[in-house]
Amino acid sequence: MHKLLQKWLDQRGIEKVDDLDNTPMPDGSATERDTFNEYRQALMKKELTLKDFSDYCKRQVGIIESRWSDYTLDNARKAELIPYHTVYKTMVAIIDSPIANREALIDTLEQLTK
Repeated sequence: MHKLLQKWLDQRGIEKVDDLDNTPMPDGSATERDTFNEYRQALMKKELTLKDFSDYCKRQVGIIESRWSDYTLDNARKAELIPYHTVYKTMVAIIDSPIANREALIDTLEQLTK
């Protein structure tokens, strides 16, 4: 296990990964254990691929969209998620788009992140 993950567990007094919360989240986001395992897999790889990054962005879009469908979440909080959603969707579009369209998408993303 990566030393930072072990340090994180130690700081929280968690002895083993199975002790992490695995209760499904009401907003559809990953459980604490699922998130930990995702981090562990990412840290085990010597190099992340473009597909890994694209998959991560798509998961984030899914989490945000599931929060938007949560009727218990107030509209102000939902509105705070719009910039994140826009950036993740743009990143996926950049990765998935033909080379000719990438430059325009990159300009859009630069404008969004200023």
